[in-house]
Amino acid sequence: MKKPNALFFLFSIYSFNAQVISGTVISKNENKPFPYVKIGVEKENTGVISDEQGHFSIDLSTLAPQKKIIIEVPGYELYTEAVEDFKKHDVQKIFLKEKIKNIKEIALKPKKLIDKNWGVNTKTKSVLYSVNPELNKDSFLGETALEFNAKKRSRITNINLNIARYVSREPVLMRYSIYSEKNGFPDKNILDEEITVELTEDMIKDGTYTLNVNDHNIWVQGKFFVGIQFLKAFDGNIKISAALFKTGFIREFYGDWKKMTIAAPAINIDVKMDKNGDTGKDEDAYSDDLDQEWIRDNSKNIQEANQSIYGKNKSAGSYLKLKDTDLYYEVYGEGEPLVLLHGNSGSIKDFYQQIPVLAKKYKIIAVDTRGQGKSVDTSKKDFTYKLFADDVKALADHLKLNTVNIVGWSDGGNTGLEFALKYPESLNKLITIGANAFPEGVEDKLIKRFTDQMTQLNQLAPPETFNERRLLKIMLTEPGISKRDLNKIKSPVLVIAGDKDVIKPDHTAFISKQIPNAEMKIYKDTTHMVPFEKPDELNADIQRFLEKK
Repeated sequence: MKKPNALFFLFSIYSFNAQVISGTVISKNENKPFPYVKIGVEKENTGVISDEQGHFSIDLSTLAPQKKIIIEVPGYELYTEAVEDFKKHDVQKIFLKEKIKNIKEIALKPKKLIDKNWGVNTKTKSVLYSVNPELNKDSFLGETALEFNAKKRSRITNINLNIARYVSREPVLMRYSIYSEKNGFPDKNILDEEITVELTEDMIKDGTYTLNVNDHNIWVQGKFFVGIQFLKAFDGNIKISAALFKTGFIREFYGDWKKMTIAAPAINIDVKMDKNGDTGKDEDAYSDDLDQEWIRDNSKNIQEANQSIYGKNKSAGSYLKLKDTDLYYEVYGEGEPLVLLHGNSGSIKDFYQQIPVLAKKYKIIAVDTRGQGKSVDTSKKDFTYKLFADDVKALADHLKLNTVNIVGWSDGGNTGLEFALKYPESLNKLITIGANAFPEGVEDKLIKRFTDQMTQLNQLAPPETFNERRLLKIMLTEPGISKRDLNKIKSPVLVIAGDKDVIKPDHTAFISKQIPNAEMKIYKDTTHMVPFEKPDELNADIQRFLEKK
């Protein structure tokens, strides 16, 4: 759409006690309706978006006279007017003036630009940001955003959105915005013109919609936000992948931005970074309010895991039908059986760097825990690690395995500990990675994050969040393994954690000390994501421990 030089509003006033104002947004220089302009109230979650013909009606009946009407269009001066004055307009032209740009003379220097990808890359189908006009008629038009922090001057080339599900017979109208930062929240839209797209299913490739913004010449440095907003109701729903351990931001119309600690939408950006710019360390350009020691940019690992064959290998995969679940698993290699158990909301593919190496010596049985990955759970009961351990035993029996070794990462490690207690005769050796014996073993700040997420999910409580609530609840309430329980474990156990893990260091030491035949290994400069960050070292340690007499 060609950007107009000025806009004006032609108002027709309809009297519903003089509170409902209706009008049309028109491009003055083209004398055409200007579609999808956001008209709202400062600091309020109320407003409207004009239709494709520029028509709108806004109800001001509940608003105080001194409240400010806001009309904001990128590239134009912000329009504000008190509600009491806004009501008085009668077929009057209100102009939005184009911003005057002062272009300074600059000396161009050759730039060496390098490619980077920043943000949330997950393509999970179990943690989702849901857009459903039918269920959320009042709030689905809300805007969501993700924070970034460019240490060096960078130009955004693509904005990528990972979409797990798209259901709509008509194009879905979306708007993209780039905001500056103020006091940790989105502030001003830095774009010179609107970026609006009509999304159709065929535009989504391999679970991702990529918007090329090269022509918009968007340069950023420091903290900024990428926001998306749906502009028009549609018959269907969209589910955007989200990351549980990340923070998103959300607002309705011109209301205050709020942190959304349930999860962050899977927005990531491709950029050209000026290598000759700021010489500061090129850190992860995604921001989060958790301790930065716990966070690493594992987007590359996640992308590689998604692109690997693991977790979707038809030649290696099978289902075991159990009560209330179809348990998906894949088998690789020959030799002594080794079961791989992933973490909360993960899947088989998370072991993409372990399976090909370990399968050279062992019979790998990689499992999608019930309700996660490709495993389906139809029950309405809470998840427990004991239940997960029962599933592992049922699978071992199905494969006619008398004893197994287990490598369990995070929740998988917790399941391994429960398996060692409940089925000691079926376990040879156990390796736990970032496991905890009880919830208090997890860092307090992360437990608070989980608690806040659970509160919000319970308040929203749409049916599609049921599985998410179960996955959160199990981390808040389980496991319940005591010191006495740990003393009972007879199998050899290797207890692994990172020195920057979300599991408290003294808790990892406690687990290792209380298991009679345990040894401990702490990986230096490593977070909770040991299999991603230290794959070679981990693979070697697993093989060494399993081969140890």
